[in-house]
Amino acid sequence: MDIHQLRIFAAVYRNRSFSKASEQLYISQPTISEHIKNLEKSLGCLLFDRLGRKIEPTSEADVIFPKALQLIEDLDRINDLVAKNSHQIKGKLYIGASTIPGNYMLPQLAADFRSQHPDVFFEIVIADTGKITEMLFNHEFFLAIVGARMEPKMLNYAPFLDDELVFAGAPKYMANMTATNQKIYESPFLLREEGSGTRKIMEEFLHKMQINLKKINIAAVLGSTDAIKQALKAGLGTSILSRRAIAEELNNGSLVEMKLGEEMKRPFFLASHKKRTLPAHYKAFYDFLLEKEL
Repeated sequence: MDIHQLRIFAAVYRNRSFSKASEQLYISQPTISEHIKNLEKSLGCLLFDRLGRKIEPTSEADVIFPKALQLIEDLDRINDLVAKNSHQIKGKLYIGASTIPGNYMLPQLAADFRSQHPDVFFEIVIADTGKITEMLFNHEFFLAIVGARMEPKMLNYAPFLDDELVFAGAPKYMANMTATNQKIYESPFLLREEGSGTRKIMEEFLHKMQINLKKINIAAVLGSTDAIKQALKAGLGTSILSRRAIAEELNNGSLVEMKLGEEMKRPFFLASHKKRTLPAHYKAFYDFLLEKEL
């Protein structure tokens, strides 16, 4: 058993896929499979059940995974100490992000940070806030950017950049609406999926404005902000979503916003686990993010 095998095992475990681990690590799939077989032989147990095209971790893999992460982290800390001693910021930044910061904020921030520290490289996992929070809670990330606090007892949250949710739709829906909160009932409405930070914050605002979500005419529940945006442009209905996500469409008039009671401002948060210490390059990126304005 060696650390390289453990890194491969951790990648396969996270992705539940040999092919995805291959893409992530830039190693051929046969090589990935061979390393896993050798590790299984070394440990004397199966780590993954092969179910046709799918794989599932065995109970032994579930036990080994957090220990493997700890060993990988310990080795990275040794590398980190060397880098720290030479005053260099370098290494991989494996960051989790919910949809809005992942798609509309982090690319520019990563480019700005890398222009100062060219020896870092990024891998950014984008999913809804619930999924990213779960992965951070399970020690799969050191650092994440999310749209809502979901595990405050175990995770640290630092307010990051603000966003605004806006009520918007294609011009055909917005032109004939009345200027009251009741206008949200007047057209089909599109929702993000459960677990979305946008949906959680939207529901809180609607509750404050005494708008009953159960009485809204729900036309669709969609799994991403981009899917909502494309559906709005196609004329499927109206929705509440990030101003950052639809800034271009609002500017060119393909989507129109309308005020719906009070402003729906929300912060994003830099999240980290209370039991984990950020390595130097993560801490540098964390401090960099707290200083930025977009």
